[in-house]
Amino acid sequence: MVEISTSILSVIKGEESKTFFGLEKAKTDYFHIDVMDGKFVKKNTYNKMLEYASYIKRISNLPLDVHLMIEDIDKGIEDFLAVEPNIITFHYEACKDKEEVMNHIKKIKENNCKVGLSIKPETNIEEIYEFLPYIHMCLVMTVEPGKGGQTLLTEMVDKISKLKKYIAENNVEIDIEADGGINLKTADAVKDAGANILVAGTAILMANDYKVIIDELRKK
Repeated sequence: MVEISTSILSVIKGEESKTFFGLEKAKTDYFHIDVMDGKFVKKNTYNKMLEYASYIKRISNLPLDVHLMIEDIDKGIEDFLAVEPNIITFHYEACKDKEEVMNHIKKIKENNCKVGLSIKPETNIEEIYEFLPYIHMCLVMTVEPGKGGQTLLTEMVDKISKLKKYIAENNVEIDIEADGGINLKTADAVKDAGANILVAGTAILMANDYKVIIDELRKK
């Protein structure tokens, strides 16, 4: 079953409430919260996303899919645990060593939250194989993290295929999330490669009818 996590990065100011209710009505599976600090990536959305996540928590029962694109992962975990997300994903590249990766995994799990580990396009998928048994999801960035509306990097489809093959051969139970440049033209390739959670923002939010796009993206 393919699930859709709608990124709220490009929600129009003043239309937040209407958009969030619209997405819930359209039955998105998750709200994807793109948290950026202006350091790990150029854009800074930290306070806005904390505000949006808190607001969504008050008006909706849909799960929050928090993606930390930040350097200070500890602070991000602390701040976003307050909104009781379904999952918190952090970047492998933001950690100085393997011990730090495991410490973050442990901290998130201890707070009854699922854990995701994300990798940028230039990171080899093999680098994170050892962490897969300890996490719930691997998020493969299919664009450079930091801004919405980018074009999917086609070579990332092979990375997803390689990951899918590895988890099948090693009996690891884990979700594969693809994030970046996902739309009706690119969705089939990442689904066929093995991704079962698709992050889409622009493709959904620019549509006249969110449900039509979400249903199409979900089809397998």
